[in-house]
Amino acid sequence: MILIKNVGVRRLVRVSVPFILIPLLAVAGTLVFDVKRNLFVSMLIAVLALLLFYTGFESKTVGSRRMVIVAVMTALCFVGRFIPFLKPMTALTIIAAVYLGGEAGFLVGSLSAVLSNFYFGQGPWTAFQMLAWGLIGLFAGVLSDPIRKSRVFRTAYGVLSGVAYSMIMDIWTVLWYNGTFGWKYYLAAITTALPYTLSYAVSNVVFLVLLFEPFGEKLGRIKKKYGV
Repeated sequence: MILIKNVGVRRLVRVSVPFILIPLLAVAGTLVFDVKRNLFVSMLIAVLALLLFYTGFESKTVGSRRMVIVAVMTALCFVGRFIPFLKPMTALTIIAAVYLGGEAGFLVGSLSAVLSNFYFGQGPWTAFQMLAWGLIGLFAGVLSDPIRKSRVFRTAYGVLSGVAYSMIMDIWTVLWYNGTFGWKYYLAAITTALPYTLSYAVSNVVFLVLLFEPFGEKLGRIKKKYGV
């Protein structure tokens, strides 16, 4: 198990992985690599997400316990994606991030995307889904206190997460359709995707209302009992 102790290296990984390396890989997966290499790109992103997760390890024992909980939350996200219409993936990713940290949220979101796409279909879109759900988890960890304490803020974050996910996926749509990014095509994609964006936002709010407190209570107890 990797344990990154150097503070400077940890900061570099925390910035470069989610905001530079993974976005570049997602774009390259659409514009540079052929279809046969899309799964390789997704697996490389998964490895980087694991590296980001390891930056949150303070000790091997605590890290191992966090990994077990992350695996459980990822499995729940995987199963949740099979629910028709409204899906709890984003809500569960947010919950994991709030109680386990932004790095854990990024890992839950990104792994859930790539694993569930072995059933729903792998492609260049997978990398963007991994990035979108990962960033939603990462920022949920950063904003964990207001999300946990305020229902209004939690609801607002759920809505914004739905919008953010749709807008990130619209970037992939434009790159795939046009071969390059153009604002005219991007605005058209956003407009066309409005019904889906609304469904994402509603789904996030519904499942945050239903799941946040019961899951949060259990995760809070686990954190206290095992020192995670």
